[in-house]
Amino acid sequence: MTIDIRPIDPANRAFFAGEVSGIDLTRPLSDAEVAAIHAGMDEYGVLVFHDQRLDDESQLAFSRQLGPLEQATGDIMPPEQRRMSMDLNDISNLDVNGNVLARDDRRRLFSLGNLLWHSDSSFKDVPAKYSLLSARTIPAAGGNTEFADMRAAYDALDEETKREVHDLICRHSQIYSRGMLGFEDFTEAERMKWAPVRQRLVRRHPNTGRLSLYLASHAGEIEGWPVPEARAFLRDLNEHATQRQFVYAHVWRPFDLVIWDNRVTMHRARRFNSKEVRDMRRTTLTNEVSSLEQAP
Repeated sequence: MTIDIRPIDPANRAFFAGEVSGIDLTRPLSDAEVAAIHAGMDEYGVLVFHDQRLDDESQLAFSRQLGPLEQATGDIMPPEQRRMSMDLNDISNLDVNGNVLARDDRRRLFSLGNLLWHSDSSFKDVPAKYSLLSARTIPAAGGNTEFADMRAAYDALDEETKREVHDLICRHSQIYSRGMLGFEDFTEAERMKWAPVRQRLVRRHPNTGRLSLYLASHAGEIEGWPVPEARAFLRDLNEHATQRQFVYAHVWRPFDLVIWDNRVTMHRARRFNSKEVRDMRRTTLTNEVSSLEQAP
């Protein structure tokens, strides 16, 4: 078979999620297949692959064919409590023994930040490029993932706002995003680990040249602005960027793999019955450089 990518909503020419067929991600890919995936990511921003029966080893092997991986340093899980290597992000509600976390477990409460609109690893000096999420076990209902197209959101801004945001620098931290939920149970070491980092508010894609907003719940300050004014402005931008016309909601099937480009999208998880198992594994490609080095 030949790899084929088709828009999930073919009636909408601006739609940014593509469904991929004609490829088996559990085997080594050809150079042409790797190039086709990168080209599809440039065009869409979100790619959906159904029935990809990946295990941890094959997910890592596939991901490394697309680029270098970042380490899973964005959670509060001590290494001895992890279910998997630092090359994989454990996107689940399970402990090291495979038991569902208690409702008030600190790890679960911290992970609820995934329900907020965000871009993966924007709280790191060099943020994420692609995220690759594999669905191993899904709940009976809920637990969808929504994506918002930050290119279309930027394009829809009025010209005055485009001029205003163009050169702004934000500060991102998980301290900000978890604080929005009332989670403030951080150790001093964690507060130092997640000290705010600087990111551009507008980014230019290195291949397509398109401009996009770079937003996240992790963004809590704008350099040179009073904090209340900055947060009100960022809230307005987030409300604008997550209007329904900019959003694709993915309903998971077992063994779906979804790849998204964090440079041009935001995403959030949706609620599900926390007593049911939701077991996902995410590999994450690091970006080449800091957003500050990519002049808009």
